[in-house]
Amino acid sequence: MTHKPRPRPDTPHVMTEERVEIQALAREFARDVVLPIANELDPVEGQFPDSMVKQMADMGFFGILIPEEFGGLGLGVFEYCLVAEELSRAWMSVAGLLARGNGMGGGFSPEQEARLLPKVAAGEYLGAFALSEAEAGSDVANLRCKAERNADGDWIINGTKMWCTYADQADYIVLFARTSTEEKRHRGISVFLAEKERGTFPEGISGAPAKKIGYHGWKTWELSFDNFVLPADSLLGEEGRGFYQAVSGLEVGRAHTAARSIGLAQAALEDSVKYLKEREQFGHPLADFQHLRFKVADMAAQIEACRQLMYHVCTEIDSGRRCDKEAAMVKYLAGEMSEKVTSEAVQIHGGAGYTKDFAVERHWRDARLTKIFEGSSEIQMRIISDELLGR
Repeated sequence: MTHKPRPRPDTPHVMTEERVEIQALAREFARDVVLPIANELDPVEGQFPDSMVKQMADMGFFGILIPEEFGGLGLGVFEYCLVAEELSRAWMSVAGLLARGNGMGGGFSPEQEARLLPKVAAGEYLGAFALSEAEAGSDVANLRCKAERNADGDWIINGTKMWCTYADQADYIVLFARTSTEEKRHRGISVFLAEKERGTFPEGISGAPAKKIGYHGWKTWELSFDNFVLPADSLLGEEGRGFYQAVSGLEVGRAHTAARSIGLAQAALEDSVKYLKEREQFGHPLADFQHLRFKVADMAAQIEACRQLMYHVCTEIDSGRRCDKEAAMVKYLAGEMSEKVTSEAVQIHGGAGYTKDFAVERHWRDARLTKIFEGSSEIQMRIISDELLGR
């Protein structure tokens, strides 16, 4: 499914009554449900409970971008990112879980949309994304995993994939594989819908979880495909056009990652303000010391600047306008800001910040990832500079 643009509001960026209500609902859920789970499970690298995933489904979070005709909320990227920011204030991983629903990047045919999107919106059909490889991260066109037809017309998949978060628990995997060798590397890549049973890998797929320092709550897998068989009708979209499908939804992905970065930083700021008011040194609350007050002011200003740019990018996406440069900018700035702000929060907490007794260390670990995944900071700078100076 491809996100359908909505008419641009008369007053861009405005927080309408509907948006305020959605934001408040997500904030309450993050505070009352997600944060206690995060505080319990992240230190021991525990897995999301099914009950939390079901609550998210019941609240419509997996159908924010899905049209109402398919059981979704029929809202836009603006609302999607509002919810992502609020969830990240509690646990960034849960904000990432949003993207396992909401159409998972699209590519479904009309028949597949009618059959599958109602289940996606209900949280009954969640996906994982198998694109990256050991030699094909930022360089997507260097993909080596192969898909070849057998005598019956079925597809036989062989190769490996990296960084497949939620692959074990997903109901399907969006799999990118090379179906032909072309002179231009970005051609000849196709996309497949690999449906599976939740909680297991089918015959022909095996995997090992990555040993991550953060982004806990779910496992991220390295997958091996050994003569994995897919039916002939498993192709998503047009054969050989997978590279273009991979890059078509990047603006939404970058806005979503910016929202997660901002949520992490906002949580670190709020935790720091609370700590400064409670902690005393030399007979005064830490909040009385000017250099710490100025740290907080700088943190807050950086967060709000990124948030307003994110609102602009979301508005442009929802209006159907191209904003490659601006989406790259907000992803780059928010990721860099988030690492800096969460690091400052650890510093404000002193030795306590370097323990698992306070959530700021979790925000710091997770923020570091936002500069890497969904296109590293260096890739975003390349996109921005190419727009300004030419390729």
